[in-house]
Amino acid sequence: MTAGTCPGGEIDGSLSGGSGSILLCCGMTVVECDVPAGGALGRELIERADFRDAYRVPLRRPDLGVVDIFFGVFAHRPAWMTLMLIARNKAAALAGLETPTTSEIVTLEKRARYAVGEKIGPWPIFFLGADELVAGRDNKHMDFRLSIMKVRDDSGLSVVVSTLCIVHNAFGRLYLATVIPFHKFGFRNLMARAVDAQRL
Repeated sequence: MTAGTCPGGEIDGSLSGGSGSILLCCGMTVVECDVPAGGALGRELIERADFRDAYRVPLRRPDLGVVDIFFGVFAHRPAWMTLMLIARNKAAALAGLETPTTSEIVTLEKRARYAVGEKIGPWPIFFLGADELVAGRDNKHMDFRLSIMKVRDDSGLSVVVSTLCIVHNAFGRLYLATVIPFHKFGFRNLMARAVDAQRL
């Protein structure tokens, strides 16, 4: 199956390691697609990323802003996923990496307002616009960016969640190779659950 193309982008998704797969969960499809090239991440960053992937689901609630979408997806993790994130972060902290605190992982509190430089959940915000939110973290082993983007094409309104990673050293490459399978499964699962629960 060839990879789907998200609205606003023609960047080839081959570096993601994905194959344009579709996950059917709870009656809703999550489609792996290309990272939108017209967003805040920018074509240059997308092309030089060591890893990139993106997943798209229909947005049935067009009134939602990108902050609402972020919390609709990431504030409703199953318990097993939260425990895995806590364990991963404790191991990364032992290696001297900057990681979110356990409270930032467990409790995602939604504020009335957000701005660039503040944190949303466990991650600093790098860009915040009407149709896109970019958060992430720069670390000595790897930088990553997470984009939540509202996109529209002939098939209607969708949400595209994209991830980019730029590796700095051998530890970063090992870390990335270890987490990719969990990342892919986790993002698909969270997005499918959000749509099924009518949070999107």
